[in-house]
This record gives sequence, C-alpha cells and structure tokens, in this order.
Amino acid sequence: MPDALERASSVLTLDAIVVGGGLGGLYALHRLRKLGLTARAFEAGSGVGGTWFWNRYPGARCDVESLEYSYAFDDDLQQEWHWPERYGNQPEILRYIEHVADRFDLRRDVILNTRVVSAQFDQAANLWTVRTDTGVVARAPFCIMATGNLSTPRVPDFKGIENFKGKWYHTGLWPHEGVDFSGLRVGIVGTGSSGVQSIPLIAKQAKHLHVFQRTANFSLPARNAPMDPEIEQRHKSEYSERRLAAFDTPFGIAGFPPPTKSALEVSEEERNAKYESKWAEGGSISFLYSYTDLLLNKDANDTASEFVRNKIRAIVRDQRAAELLAPKDHPIGTKRLCLDTNYYETYNRDNVTLVDARSAPIEEITAAGIRTSEAEFEFDAIVFATGFDAMTGALKEIDIRVGNGPALAEKWDGGPTTYLGLMVAGFPNMFIITGPGSPSVKTQMIVAIEQHMDWIGDCISALKARGMRRIEPSADAERDWVRHVNEVADSTLYPLANSWYVGANIPGKPRVFMPYVGGFAGYKRKCDAVAANDYEGFAMSR
Repeated sequence: MPDALERASSVLTLDAIVVGGGLGGLYALHRLRKLGLTARAFEAGSGVGGTWFWNRYPGARCDVESLEYSYAFDDDLQQEWHWPERYGNQPEILRYIEHVADRFDLRRDVILNTRVVSAQFDQAANLWTVRTDTGVVARAPFCIMATGNLSTPRVPDFKGIENFKGKWYHTGLWPHEGVDFSGLRVGIVGTGSSGVQSIPLIAKQAKHLHVFQRTANFSLPARNAPMDPEIEQRHKSEYSERRLAAFDTPFGIAGFPPPTKSALEVSEEERNAKYESKWAEGGSISFLYSYTDLLLNKDANDTASEFVRNKIRAIVRDQRAAELLAPKDHPIGTKRLCLDTNYYETYNRDNVTLVDARSAPIEEITAAGIRTSEAEFEFDAIVFATGFDAMTGALKEIDIRVGNGPALAEKWDGGPTTYLGLMVAGFPNMFIITGPGSPSVKTQMIVAIEQHMDWIGDCISALKARGMRRIEPSADAERDWVRHVNEVADSTLYPLANSWYVGANIPGKPRVFMPYVGGFAGYKRKCDAVAANDYEGFAMSR
C-alpha cells in the first residue's frame, strides 16, 4: 500500500502537492499526471470523496441533477455511468467518485488518513514543504489546495455540550455505520440544506422530533424520481454540446432557456402560472430562471418570495408553524436555495414540533437535552445541522506561510483576498481550486473544478515552456479583483441575506461576500483572457 510505504519515507520529493482527495483533488491528480508531473494528494479521511465521504446524514443528496453533476473530462466515463435517480444521493455519488478513482488509477497517488497541518514556501529554493499529522513530509515546487468549500463542519459553541448524557451528531461528520433513531426523542438544530434533507427521514424514525429553527430558509420541491431512460439517452447523446453550452451560462449548467422578461413586465396571473409550472417541474436553477431580475430587483424578487411563502402556508396546517417556516428576512435565492422531498409536509406529523430559536434562543445544552430562554427539552439524541465554516475554513486551519512571513489566515483576517479565486498575492506557486473570489458554490461545482484545474495545468505548462519557476499575482491585480467581486455582489440582492456566503454563520468571521456572482460564463472568459494576455496580473520569474 502506498500509505505504509510513503509513511516510512522521510521526505517525498514531487512536482506538485495536492491537499484534498475529493472531486477537486482527484481531478488535479489526473490532470497533473497528463502533464507528466509527479504528485500526491493528502486526504484526512479514510477514503476518497471529500464532502461526499463525510456527509452521510439521512437524505444527503445533491441539488444539481445527476446527469450534470459529473466529470466531463472523459466521454466514455459519462456515457457508461448510469445514475439511478434524477438527483444523486450520497451513497451513489460516493460510489461514482470511487469508480473514477479506480478507473483512472488515482488511488495510488492519494495518501489517506493524513491531515496537512502546515505548508511553507522556501523562496530561495522555490519549494513548498508540506507537513502532516502523521509525520509525512513532502516537497514540491507547486502546491494545489483542493480543500473544498464545505469541508470544515461547524459545531456551535453551546455551553454545556460536553454534559449531554445522550448522543449528539453533526450532519457533516456522520457515523459511517449510520444512526437508528427509532423510538428516540430527538432534537435537531438547524434548518439549512442538511436539516431540510434529513428532517423528513429522521421524523419517520423518531418517537418525537423537535426542530430548533433560528432562521427559516426557502426550499423548493426537488421532484426527485427514478431516472427516465429516454431522458438519460437523450442527455447522453447531447453531452458534448451540453458541456460546451454550459460554459456560456451563469451557473455552469446548460438546458435552461434563459429568461427574457422582467417579473414586473407581466401580469400577476401570467407570473403565478410561470412560478406554478416551475414549482411542479422541481429544481432551483429553473425557478430562479423564471425572470431576468429575480436576483437584481427587490420588487421582482418579492413576487417569487411571496409565491413560495404562500405555498408553505398552504402545505403546513398549523398556521403559526407555517409563518415561522416562511422566510421574511431575505429575498429568495440570496441564500443557497434548498431542495426537498416532503420537508414542509413533515410539520403536519403529530410527532414533529417546530421550536422558534430566534424568539427563544438556545442557552445551554444540559445533561438531559436543550434549554432555551423559555423552556427545557429532554432528548435521547441531538443532531447539529449547523453547516460549515465555508469557503475559507479548511485553508485557515492549515498554517500556510512564505518563509517566516505571516500565515495566510493572518492575511485573511479581514476576509479572503485572491486573484480570480485561483491564487493569493504573496504566496507563489500556490493554487486554489474553487477558492473565494471564484464562482465555486454559485455554479455547478464539478464544472468549476475542471475549469480551475485546466487553467492551473495550462499555467504550469506555460511556466515550464518559458523556463520560469515561479508565479504569483500582483497585489494590485488581487486588490482590483476583490473590488470587482464586491461591486458585482453589491449590484445584486445577495448582500441582503445574512448567509454563509458572507460567513454570517461563524461568530466573529468578517462579513465579506466570498463567491463571485457575476456568472460562470463571464468568469471563464476573464480567466481565458488573462492567460491569453500573457497571464495579465501575474508575475513570472525564475
């Protein structure tokens, strides 16, 4: 096994080091190998898969349709793989990722059960030295951070959590053997995507489920179903055209006719008919594609937000619960839209109680359960569906620095700064896959991963062809890009939401809008133009 062999070696000397063994890390290995470069990926988990390795909670499922949420780099792979459902669930997606790792013999270059703790660049030698918690050390000219956007689970710092006598779980660190809640009194904290997906299934098992909601989120029906063979066949016959067309879309997904009208141009009757058809169709991108200005104009957005709020009121029989579940503090789509199967219907069950944790905040986890400012609840198990330190958490946990200079976490103390989300000024030869300042979570993630790694691979090739050994963005290019990212965000409704896009779920995290919301198409054109224009904004040196 490479693990045992390489742990015995004092220092690995490579062309490139990859941090992370998920979708990004695996494609990085594949691309680097195509360039004839030696590389290893370090992965903290005991298996490949990244977010799909860790997030095994009940109902975990992708919110992008399975025929789209897949690699495009190999046509035989996308033609042969069969997705059983419209939306892939966690076990199926992990099976797919493992298949890719085996098919392209990538596992031999992944060192598992190994967490990177530091990465230091030696400017004289032009080498990154990466150290791990297992004692493995690696050196290489290039370091590629494939640490993922949602890979640092956040367990809230509740007083008394260590005193709880029952068992508690985080959706992002779910036991691999699963959890049986049959006959148990369960409390779940959080109603973001993982909460919305897991609550209906936990409710079917639990004796009673209390849902602690601080902030309501909009959720649309997924309309998941077994894969239609005709749709699959047609999609696969059009794969090459669809993948190419995806480059010219805002979300990196083709097949949705772009809207042509404002929501305010049409009658209320026509508008509601459109929303009704989108609700019946299922999916989030299609709904946001109803009109041109749903994410730009508050009055336009209000029409879509109120349509969904009325749907919630019609589904949930308890009107007090319905009003609590109907979001009123942010425009629809400005937080990541959830997709669900029978989420709102679950609140009609006799064994489910919604607790308003905004008016009565959680004050303490007790030995018996949860105490809010108004009441105490006894539980056998507690589930924290409280999300992640998104976009920057995993990178800031690693001590990344150049020489004896400040760590990346210090540079990002006021919020992350990058050029194109690909590199950081002052950190030569360190690339980031889907970093802050790129579309990342606002696009189809695998399209974003492949676009980023293809750009990185071409960049390394260009360096070598020119006899150069080092590349980094200028401080001016980084500053201008960060300004552009924020200007684009400020021209939309996104900043009106207190979302994890701005780190609002992490106490003390600076409020900076992290993903680029100018659309994948414009972003890719910018990256291509930068490369074509002699890597404008970057400095190459020997």
